Amino acid sequence: MALSVFDLFSVGIGPSSSHTVGPMRAARMFARRLKNEGLLAHTAAVRAELFGSLGATGHGHGTPKAVLLGLEGHAPDTVDVDRADEEVARIRASGRLRLLAAEIGDAHPIPFDPDADLVLHRREALPYHANGMRLAAADAAGEPLLTRTYYSVGGGFVVDEEAIGADRIRLDDTRLPHPFRTGDELLRLTRETGLSVSALMLRNETAWRSEAEVRAELLRIWAVMRACVARGLDREGILPGGLRVRRRAATSARRLRAEGNPADAALEWVTLYAMAVNEENAAGGRVVTAPTNGAAGIIPAVLMYYMDFVPGADEEGVVRFLLAAGAVGMLFKENASISGAEVGCQGEVGSACSMAAAALTEVLGGTPEQVENAAEIGIEHNLGLTCDPVGGLVQIPCIERNGMAAVKAITAARMALRGDGRHHVSLDKAIRTMKQTGADMSVKYKETARGGLAVNVVEC
Repeated sequence: MALSVFDLFSVGIGPSSSHTVGPMRAARMFARRLKNEGLLAHTAAVRAELFGSLGATGHGHGTPKAVLLGLEGHAPDTVDVDRADEEVARIRASGRLRLLAAEIGDAHPIPFDPDADLVLHRREALPYHANGMRLAAADAAGEPLLTRTYYSVGGGFVVDEEAIGADRIRLDDTRLPHPFRTGDELLRLTRETGLSVSALMLRNETAWRSEAEVRAELLRIWAVMRACVARGLDREGILPGGLRVRRRAATSARRLRAEGNPADAALEWVTLYAMAVNEENAAGGRVVTAPTNGAAGIIPAVLMYYMDFVPGADEEGVVRFLLAAGAVGMLFKENASISGAEVGCQGEVGSACSMAAAALTEVLGGTPEQVENAAEIGIEHNLGLTCDPVGGLVQIPCIERNGMAAVKAITAARMALRGDGRHHVSLDKAIRTMKQTGADMSVKYKETARGGLAVNVVEC
């Protein structure tokens, strides 16, 4: 199985990679399958059912909206985020859904009542994964045409029922120059080749694209991240969803500038960068899944720290940063999980903190051993972190949590750089521990909004 750095970093829409990006992709896959199998013209009705965490927190995470947009053919990386709410309002007002209209142009409208035809099962789960959804199409006589079950397994990844019993990620049999599945294997390869972590990753990426294309695409990802930070630092107001959470990044940034950027301002800016991204995410804006939307602010914030506060920072460093972060993200994806619904927030914020710590260590001149050490520190001190979103919204504690983890990633990198790479707990052992901790964690702490802060904070 081969994973690309672009499987970890993809452009999408907020507020959740597993609850918004994944379901939108799954719904679009279903609509495209109807077309490819010649069933679209015969389709007169569609029913969507959301299970597990998707059903429990779907409204707060924008899942119904994502499913409707996906059925109409929209993709997370290209949907117009400024018009998405208008599109959903049109469907509700007209009672009609235009299957695959965004893709094929000549729409195939069918009657659709979002309240009756899109069902959220709040306490029922499907067997394979906590984020399950079932889509069914029928003809005018009510006869079934196609029924598919999909699972959104974190970071926007989607598998369908045909993959049950197989690996959670679609198998890619691309032969990589330097394949690795564990941190120990990665370190061994760097010793054998003399390559840094990012250089080794770059060689693997050329199995799919030219080196120039890899660099260009990574810089495009960075441009989207940077634009998201800029929007978040500029916009004020109340976030959607009913909690009436006020955006704070823009106001705080304005005050920080007025103070003349005191000596300790670097870490304050890092916190604001992360919060800016996650406020945009909570508002349904354009973000980069890194490796999830709930943790989307951490890697951009630490990368902004590198660009703004590290002398000599340049675009080559950006490329190396994202490659090194991707290498660590793959280890979490392959050996544990990046899904809050599966292992709690340690799989989202924890993995992103680990990735950012490793990446910063890489661009600050750390050895592969120091990079691995930084990644281990980043996850070790997020072990057991629960996913307990108040109101099912990706706002409290998610926005602040990204700011805290971004600062923690910088601290982890600095700690690793002060050492020689030798340490007692390996990254592999820490990832294994995260997986075991997630398995032991009560389901109420796994993105169901049935435990922790989600039940101890009065919604206003």
